[in-house]
Amino acid sequence: MKKNFLLTLLAMALALPVDTLACTSLIAAKGATADGSVLVTYAADSHNLYGELYTQPAADHAPGTMRKIVEWDTGKPLGEIPEVPHTYATVGNMNEHGLVIAESTWGGREELEGTGVIDYGSLIYVTLQRAKTAREALKVMTDLVKTYGYASTGESFSIADPDEAWILELIGKGKQGKDAVWVARRVPDGYIAGHANHPRIHRFPLKDKSGETIYSPDVIKFARKQGYFNGKDEEFDFSKAYGVTDFGALRGCDARVWAYFNKFAKGMDQYLPWIDRAEGEPMPLWVKPDSLLTVTDMKWMMRDHFENTPYDMTNDIGAGPYKVPYRWRPMTFTVDGQEYTHERAIATQQTGFSFVGQLRSDLPTYMRGLLWFGTDDANTNVYLPVFCSVKQAPAQLGHGDINTIDWNSNFWVNNYVANQAYNRYSQMIPDIRRVQSQLERDIDEDVRVAIEQIPEFEDEEICAQLTQDLANIWAERATTEYKKLGDYLLVKFMDGNIKKTDDDHNFIKSEYGMPVYPNFGGYDDRYFRTIVDDAGDRLRVREIKY
Repeated sequence: MKKNFLLTLLAMALALPVDTLACTSLIAAKGATADGSVLVTYAADSHNLYGELYTQPAADHAPGTMRKIVEWDTGKPLGEIPEVPHTYATVGNMNEHGLVIAESTWGGREELEGTGVIDYGSLIYVTLQRAKTAREALKVMTDLVKTYGYASTGESFSIADPDEAWILELIGKGKQGKDAVWVARRVPDGYIAGHANHPRIHRFPLKDKSGETIYSPDVIKFARKQGYFNGKDEEFDFSKAYGVTDFGALRGCDARVWAYFNKFAKGMDQYLPWIDRAEGEPMPLWVKPDSLLTVTDMKWMMRDHFENTPYDMTNDIGAGPYKVPYRWRPMTFTVDGQEYTHERAIATQQTGFSFVGQLRSDLPTYMRGLLWFGTDDANTNVYLPVFCSVKQAPAQLGHGDINTIDWNSNFWVNNYVANQAYNRYSQMIPDIRRVQSQLERDIDEDVRVAIEQIPEFEDEEICAQLTQDLANIWAERATTEYKKLGDYLLVKFMDGNIKKTDDDHNFIKSEYGMPVYPNFGGYDDRYFRTIVDDAGDRLRVREIKY
C-alpha cells in the first residue's frame, strides 16, 4: 500500500508541471531578428480552453468606478479594484500600443499559493489596459499584486514592446502575506530567451545600475525566512528557491526552451545533463542565436516536436506506424512498478490558441504590434494577421463553445483537420502542409503589401479599418479553406485507404467515370515486428498440405 501511494504521489508530481500547467513562451529580442522587431510567442495550452481572440475597447471611467476581477481559469469572482480614468483597447494578449504579455505557470512551492485578489490572467489583461510599454507594465503588475494581493501560484511572464522584452517571475507568499516576491530581467538585445512552466531566472545581479534587473526588496529575505535559502546574497537562485526542480520540471518544461535554443544556437548539447538529470550548470536564461530570426522561424518553432533531437517524438514506438508526434494524457505511466513519462513538446494537441507577436518601432502606431494568431494545435493551424488597431474579433475567431461544433469557427475547423491527422500523421501531414503553407505564403504577401500601402492613407481611422478588414478577410478564408481540407482528408483517407489523386490533388476517375482503386496505406515495418513479437505464433502463415 505504501509503495502504491508513493507511486501515485510521484505521478502527480510529474503530471503537474507538464500537464495541467502547460504553456510555452519564446522571445527574440531586438537585434536577434532579421527585421529589427521584437518577437514573442505564446501557446495557451489547456484541455478545456476554447481558442478565441479576446477584445476589449478603450474606455473612459468616472471616478469611483470599480472593475470586477474574475479568475481567468475558473470564472470565480475574486473581488473588485478601482478603475483608472482611461483604459486602452486590447486584442488578444496585445494592446493598441503594441504591448504584448504572455505567460507560463510553474506552480512552485504549494504553500505559497496566493491569497489576494489579482490572479495571473487578470494581471495580464488589466495591465494591457493600463500600460503603454514593457517597463510601464512591470510597474503596473508589481504594484497591482502589492496593493491588492496575488491570487495564483508561481508564474513567468513575457512582457514586450517594440523596443524591449522582459521576463518577470513571481510567486505569492501564501499565509505569510497577500503580496508576492518577484524578479524581472530584460532580455539583452541580440539574444533569445523563453520559459515553459518552470522558473528560468536563477542567479541575477543584485546591483544592476543599468536598470535591466529589478526585484522585490524582500525576494531574498523572504526565502531565508521560509527556509528556502541560507547562503550569501550573491549566491541566491530564484528558481531553486521558489520553484520545484524535479524530473517533470526539467524534462517536461526546460526541455522545450532547450529545443528553441538548440534550433538556433550551437553547443546546446552541453545542457542535456541538466535537462535529463539536473547535473551541471542550469541552462542559461538567454543565448545568442547563430543567425537572425524571422517571424516564420518563430511560427515553426511553435510547431516543434523535438524533431532531430534526442527527444524526437516521431522515433520511439509510441509514435506508432504513422510517426505521430503526440501522446495522449496522462503524461506518466507505470510498468512493472517503474514510473515513465511521455515527452512534452512545444506543439501539443490541447492548445486553445497561440500567437507570434511581432513588434516594430519603425511602423505607425496602429501597426506597431502584429499578432499572428492561431487557434488549436500550432502545428496544423494557420497563423492569421491581427494588427494592434483591430477593434473587433473576426466572427470566425469570436466566442464559442468547446462542446458544440461550429463550422464557422476557426477553432473547430482546425480541430477537424488536426484530429484526423493524429490517427495517420505521416500520411496526412503532406496534404496539411500543402494547404497550410500556401495560405501562410498568401497571408505574408498581403501583410507585406498592407505595411507598404496602408500608411499612405493619412486618416488613421481609415488605416485602422483596413487592418480590421485584413483580419476579417483572412479569418474567413482560412476557416473556409480548412473546412474544405478536413473534408478532403476524410474522403482521401477513408477506411484506411489512400485514394489516388492527380498533380492538382483531384481524385482520379477511370475513363468510364468510376473512381479508380485506392492504394492501401498499410503500416511500417516496425509496427509489423511488434505484432510478430506479441502474437506471431497465432498469426504466422503456415504451409498447409491437404
